[in-house]
Amino acid sequence: MLSTKVNPYEMAVKQLEEVASFIKLKPSILEYLKHPKREFIISIPVRMDDGSVKIFTGYRVQHNFALGPTKGGFRYHPDVTLDEVRALAMWMTWKCAVMDLPYGGAKGGVKVDPKQLSDNELERLTRRYAFELIPIIGPEKDIPAPDVNTNPRTMAWFMDTYSMSVGYTSPGVVTGKPIEIGGSKGRVEATGKGVVFILNEVLNRLGMNPQDVRIAIQGFGNVGTHAAFDAYKLGCKIVAVSDVSGGLYEPSGLDIPTLFDWAIQNPNKHLSSYPEYSKITNKDLLELEDIDVLIPAALEGVITENNADNIKAKIIIEGANGPTTPDAEKMLLGKGKIVVPDVVANAGGVTVSYFEWVQDLQSFFWEEEEINNKLKKIMVKAFDRVWTYSKEQNISLRMAAYAYAVSKVARALELRGIFP
Repeated sequence: MLSTKVNPYEMAVKQLEEVASFIKLKPSILEYLKHPKREFIISIPVRMDDGSVKIFTGYRVQHNFALGPTKGGFRYHPDVTLDEVRALAMWMTWKCAVMDLPYGGAKGGVKVDPKQLSDNELERLTRRYAFELIPIIGPEKDIPAPDVNTNPRTMAWFMDTYSMSVGYTSPGVVTGKPIEIGGSKGRVEATGKGVVFILNEVLNRLGMNPQDVRIAIQGFGNVGTHAAFDAYKLGCKIVAVSDVSGGLYEPSGLDIPTLFDWAIQNPNKHLSSYPEYSKITNKDLLELEDIDVLIPAALEGVITENNADNIKAKIIIEGANGPTTPDAEKMLLGKGKIVVPDVVANAGGVTVSYFEWVQDLQSFFWEEEEINNKLKKIMVKAFDRVWTYSKEQNISLRMAAYAYAVSKVARALELRGIFP
């Protein structure tokens, strides 16, 4: 799923090694954290609508259990690889730790183009994938969630399959479910909303008025649409958005409420079919000259050493996981730009997933206002801690976030020890 030949797992390990050197992590702990605790590779047979059987490859990687059960989404995409899932699981460990959530990181995926499957085929794929994972998942083991090309409906199928296997309804086995079967209010919007909470904190610290800020957002799925909508409500001008088909550009600002409604009503249509505005490529969007903030909210590895010099935005807020390679980030920081790392910027989703899990376990549910207030409190606290440490140590925000997260996990490992 990378736009270059960068290996995502090698990228994640490189980031870990850099922070390990900074915090003087014990070599034995570093070696431990480089390797996922558990990896599953699954052959998933699916009976297609025409009666034929196709075999899809699925993955689930659980990186670390030191702080609690593992947590992380699973995605459907034709370019899913084991190394990608490994990287995403490791990043989830740091994300949960930096947010002070009682989880380790996990991630999953199936190598498939879901747009080529009927709804019935997609349901059979999801249920078989869930069934194969039953030995290693559960509310106290590993709690999956939505990711790229998965959604509340997918989570409902997954939860039902697990529940049928164990013999009782277990809403806490996944998060991101429909509200009617144990989902949480505010979960769908959480990642995009969290991105804008962080955006507002950055603007406040830089003394920038939201009304004067121009933003481009790469990715117009769940994260990008809600980030655009909340940034628009904040007063920012969204001048460009894009999806896999390309983007829309309007220097005077896009009509985000209308575009948001169109995207919600037409989930299978690409932005290239939208009848208004100038059309641009994803490359063009990343390199726009008239923007202050760039929010990469699509896939990993889109900002590399090949295009970092061309990025004009002063602030990059990572709505996606791993959108900036380590070499590219060094180039951006060298030019005085601010890069807010994914483990902080897009942690709204896993934070509200935590809220959902807690609500499921106690069978007591909160109102959306309470959820949003709790989300903002946790994200602002984490960002403030990372920003302050970054300034005190004269290090990047990513290094500050990783230093806190890796130190926390390492301390837990030392206290627990190695069995036997």
